[in-house]
Amino acid sequence: MYDDQQEPTESIPVGRATDLGAALLMPDIDRPRAWLLTLNDSPQSYVDLDQPEHLEFEYTRRLGHVVDLVAEPGAPIAALHLGGGGLTLPRYIAATRPGSTQTVAELDGELAALVLEHLPLPAGESMDVRTGDARAELTARPDDSADLVIADVFGGAQVPAHLTSREFAAEAARVLLPGGVYAANIADGGDLEFARAQVATLRAVFPEVALMAEPGVLRGRRFGNLVVVASMITLPVSQLARRTAGDDTPARVLSGIEARVFSRDVAPVTDETATPSPAPPGGTFRIG
Repeated sequence: MYDDQQEPTESIPVGRATDLGAALLMPDIDRPRAWLLTLNDSPQSYVDLDQPEHLEFEYTRRLGHVVDLVAEPGAPIAALHLGGGGLTLPRYIAATRPGSTQTVAELDGELAALVLEHLPLPAGESMDVRTGDARAELTARPDDSADLVIADVFGGAQVPAHLTSREFAAEAARVLLPGGVYAANIADGGDLEFARAQVATLRAVFPEVALMAEPGVLRGRRFGNLVVVASMITLPVSQLARRTAGDDTPARVLSGIEARVFSRDVAPVTDETATPSPAPPGGTFRIG
């Protein structure tokens, strides 16, 4: 049995039932005060309390590149996070862009409470962590209020259908400041039907769209994460490409004509036609 009262600095796993399942915080024996958060045996977040700039998961590193390029280095931004998990990217922004204003929407209130209790934010750091549905929180935001909107929401191991439509993308565009950027973590495999539809959907709202993923995922050889990025202004594609190519797990960036070809003959998703992302085969994202 796991003790949900122990402080994580003692390197003892911490487990708790949450609103959406069973959460577990497991210490990384190779990095002091670093923790893996799982929900229902699926990895959700990795947090290094001593080095919040460290992004363990490959998709978080790609989102981190977006964070790095959304404004001048070190400049504070206004960020809206749809999906909280272990607050990995909010911690990254706080460390690399001090003074940023951040709001986090997390559906699982008990999960958010567990994270804030056992993986505390740095002293003096504050962010607005709210319990609520991602789309409802997005819809409630005022116009032109965020430099960056990041969507990293999974129900189980699937992106919920109501966060995949053109109407949802239009809400993200409304909330973004001029020059702001929307980025989302999604998952797909095989013929990439879901990913192609997401690119087509974002292209129906934003003039600039890019997709980042490992070559093996883009070729349909394996199921994995893809990051889609969209803006009303030109994206820093060449810089993203250099950074992703230099990662431990290199990725490709599709934009411009390549993004249009990738999503050709695919209709944008609407609220009426939206479906969740495909379930990963064989417990792809599960551990244990």
